[in-house]
Amino acid sequence: MSVRHSILALLDQAPNYGYQLKAEFERRTGGSWPVNVGQVYATLDRLERDGLVEQTETDADGHVFYAITDSGRAEARTWLTTAVPRATTTRDELAIKLALAVTLPGIDAEAIIHAQRSATLATLQTLTRSKIAGGDPDTIDEFSWQLVVDALIFQAEAEVRWLDHSEARIARLRERGLNATPPTGAHGAPTDPPRRGRPLSTTTVVSGAANSVNAAEHPDSPSTGGAR
Repeated sequence: MSVRHSILALLDQAPNYGYQLKAEFERRTGGSWPVNVGQVYATLDRLERDGLVEQTETDADGHVFYAITDSGRAEARTWLTTAVPRATTTRDELAIKLALAVTLPGIDAEAIIHAQRSATLATLQTLTRSKIAGGDPDTIDEFSWQLVVDALIFQAEAEVRWLDHSEARIARLRERGLNATPPTGAHGAPTDPPRRGRPLSTTTVVSGAANSVNAAEHPDSPSTGGAR
């Protein structure tokens, strides 16, 4: 999330001061990403240092107004028109946790999946109820908030599908008589020599993340029937 670029995009509309920029950002995103006013002012200081904004005036209440410069306007437009990059590797805590769990002795990976699925489904239900209870979707403020909620719903649905997919792959692994956890010798060290490339168990779990991303990009609806 780029607070820096969001502030530039707002200042491209009109000069403003820190607290009002915070309020405008939260209003336009439905309060889905609260920001600290101190963070806003710190960001304004860096933007001014980089020549992207400049101070213009101070009102009777002591509010210092900032205006965007030509360089700042160009950076804001570039941000708005450039695709957000998506990594081909993952630092997602859940994916890493599950990838490690299937390689560790005495750890029930399926129990981890069950616990996470319950938590994610609860989140999905909360998001769906929040969307249903929302205001008039034809107003721009409500519409912008629903866009963010829809994104969270799609992400939760994709995570549930990935968990189902991973659980099924772990079950098939066991049916074939393969042990995802490497045998250990003294002091818990693996007895098998290291293999080149990625371990089968890690590939089994992490490759499901790519499938979940593809599923998230082509869903039929922003909420699942089971979650309502």
